[in-house]
Amino acid sequence: MTGVLRARMRWALILGLTAVGACGGGGSDAETAAQAESQSVAHDRTALAVTWTHIANEGQAFTVSGVQTVRYGSGSKWVEKSVSGSGKCSNGFFGKDPAVGVKKQCQVKGSSTPPPGSDLTDARKKDIAMQIVSSAENSSLDWKAQYAYIEDIGDGRGYTAGIIGFCSGTGDMLELVEAYSRTSPSNVLSKYLPALRRVNGSASHSGLDPNFPRDWRAAAQDTVFRQAQDHERDTVYFNPAVGQAKADGLRALGQFIYYDAIVMHGPGEDSVSFGGIRKAAMSKAKTPAQGGSEVTYLNAFLDARVKAMKTEEAHSDTSRVDTAQRVFLNNGNLDLNTPLSWKVYGDSYTIR
Repeated sequence: MTGVLRARMRWALILGLTAVGACGGGGSDAETAAQAESQSVAHDRTALAVTWTHIANEGQAFTVSGVQTVRYGSGSKWVEKSVSGSGKCSNGFFGKDPAVGVKKQCQVKGSSTPPPGSDLTDARKKDIAMQIVSSAENSSLDWKAQYAYIEDIGDGRGYTAGIIGFCSGTGDMLELVEAYSRTSPSNVLSKYLPALRRVNGSASHSGLDPNFPRDWRAAAQDTVFRQAQDHERDTVYFNPAVGQAKADGLRALGQFIYYDAIVMHGPGEDSVSFGGIRKAAMSKAKTPAQGGSEVTYLNAFLDARVKAMKTEEAHSDTSRVDTAQRVFLNNGNLDLNTPLSWKVYGDSYTIR
């Protein structure tokens, strides 16, 4: 049953491709770039008082509530722009490349500080989030045991493995092993890089069998590989989801709801991806950042998510929403405080 529960739509192929070619590019987007004035930003001591929250990696689209200040760049080199609605984390959208040859990101200027205990980046809250996701993905709260997980679940995406379900057929597994190999060149998985590049975009195991699963499990004993999985999870999934939730004025529960959705559906703009689900929710209710009710908006988001899940057979069981996230929301637990009790696929879980 574990493998079946891990089936979900993958989106890291798109992200991986944009990351590979992103250092000097990012697209033209000239027409959009002309809509607002861009400017280089000198960062001095006054910038230390400003809160910036990650919302996208280079090449990704993003959406903000209302009109907000977004910056694009890396390190001490940034371009700021006033953005309303949707944008793209690219040189074209911001009108220049502020850090040539460096992988860049987009951050939104903070409008408010979440109440104490409400931020999902708190170590304890983040661990809770990982446990809840693991209950749905692995039928276990022990998410740290999943570094070694690997199997082909028959969803056309090749091998699925690790704490977030990296797939050999969608690019994120390749990106992970490449990152691991940069840090530890002689690791047990580096010899599979040519094969991973060949099977990317397919369900094939060519060049991986019969020993790749065994070697993956061996690599999972390496602290460096575990750290690489953590980094990819945070960069590709957790940080963008939490950053968008904060920009929308959501507390820990809302941040978790966004994270779980982006893990399963991806960040695209179509109706069954995170961006489309969020857009559908915003057509029904205002986000807190727009002056709306947090509970009303999150109910609208979960409604839209359930609708998206039911379009794919692998996701037709919506209990991870109905008897988990919706339960927390109906209980008014917007800060995702313990104790927490929920059910997924009929199994009961509790975090005290």
